[in-house]
Amino acid sequence: MTETFDLIVIGAGSGARDGAARASRDHGARVALIERVRWGGSCPNIACRPTKAYLVAAELAYTVNELSDWMGVRCGRAEVDLARVRAWKDSLRRTQESWVEVLTEAGYEVIPGEASFGDGKTVRVGDRELTAERILIATGSRTAVPTVPGIEDVDWIDHVSALELEQIPESLLVVGAGPVGLELAQIFARFGSRVTIVNHGPHIAARADAEAAAELQAALEDEGIDVILDVGVESFAREGDITVVTLPDHILGVTHVLLASGRLPNTDELELEHAGVTTDRGYVVVDDRQRTNVGGIWAVGDVAVGPQFTPAAQYQARLAIDDMFGVGDRRADYTAMPTAIFTDPELGAIGLTEEEARAAGHDADVVKHPLPNVTRSQYTRTKHGLFKIVFEVGTRKVLGVHVVSRGASDIVGGLTPAFKLGMTVDDLAYMHHVYPSYSEGLKAAAEKALA
Repeated sequence: MTETFDLIVIGAGSGARDGAARASRDHGARVALIERVRWGGSCPNIACRPTKAYLVAAELAYTVNELSDWMGVRCGRAEVDLARVRAWKDSLRRTQESWVEVLTEAGYEVIPGEASFGDGKTVRVGDRELTAERILIATGSRTAVPTVPGIEDVDWIDHVSALELEQIPESLLVVGAGPVGLELAQIFARFGSRVTIVNHGPHIAARADAEAAAELQAALEDEGIDVILDVGVESFAREGDITVVTLPDHILGVTHVLLASGRLPNTDELELEHAGVTTDRGYVVVDDRQRTNVGGIWAVGDVAVGPQFTPAAQYQARLAIDDMFGVGDRRADYTAMPTAIFTDPELGAIGLTEEEARAAGHDADVVKHPLPNVTRSQYTRTKHGLFKIVFEVGTRKVLGVHVVSRGASDIVGGLTPAFKLGMTVDDLAYMHHVYPSYSEGLKAAAEKALA
């Protein structure tokens, strides 16, 4: 017997839950929520909250060991008890049983299992067949495993299993220098691991402004993290407890390998061909309302073509639900989307990089201010960091802001409304500011455009 719903949501992550809540609350929809692995999705269970908990613990240990004696604070050397840190991290997140209870109480039909399409309006989960006029695909993504000889012999870890380790790795190779790789590299370096990052590209944080990325790299290298750019791993081999890693110009041995060089969309088991949904390298192709090529099917989050951030998934879900139920005509717009890598210092950004601005044909100029010249940073002996503003010469309009500093995520996040409204570099130069704060570096950079 086929069960009928107003909306079927495949997935239970941030985008899925936001979409289900909006449909249920605002439109009285009867919603089926399907999940095969992890109720709540990646962000609260793995990526956002748990990883950031480890970052906080790592920063505390680092601060005690690097700054306490200099500040005159008497204490012994901080040592990380990973089992206890892991237990603390786990205490901050819901159990799977709790997630099921919360979602059930929200009024959804909670269905565990693997979903696959029968046609454009039908989804099968085990022996159950569901149908709806509206279907939202929000199945997320997973770690991409590179096709490197010997990888099958390596007991590699990723952002999921790294948080379940019971012992701190003696040595760790991080393959990839995106946000995940950089954050975990610094976590384990500060926990006590000897860490090497290998990256195919010419600079870390590939989507970041190159100058900002270089500042972050310098900070990481000052902590003893080795960063090797413009190379790929040629092969892996296992020798006892050591993984031998062959690079183009040398060989190194490590106890652990962490894969962070890409993601794959979770679409393999959906059998999208039965519904006729178009994909690109496995990602669901959507328009600026999150519509697929098939009427009645939308997709959001990491599984869809577009930016892969938790807030973006939530934003997309709200667009999709509004479109499903005929509310307004909003379309996706990412021109004022702040981003951050939560290393220490953080790398926060909004708008275009210097390279992107010039490539887009803007008559762009930049002004910069070094973080070590900001009073607040001097309390922690900060050596690396940057405030950089990219602006249009004629109009003075700000095209991008790039901050490498503690608190960078808050600085760029707070700029979003002004950026969207077309702030100028003069607006930033003449603004009031808090002293001493990290944010004053932004004003100091902007003032250089007045000369």
